[in-house]
Amino acid sequence: MKRTFVVGAATTLAGLAGYAIGVASPYPGRELSLVGIMVGITVAAVGLGGDAP
Repeated sequence: MKRTFVVGAATTLAGLAGYAIGVASPYPGRELSLVGIMVGITVAAVGLGGDAP
């Protein structure tokens, strides 16, 4: 696996965990978990890209 994909997947999972915790018990700054999810998905997608010729 590529390192970029792994970092993106980990960021997405951390964002999802933060979102789930925020739903159960609201805390200040919980909207940043959505940013983490979006950034994580983007980084994971970039990590799946093929090598340039």
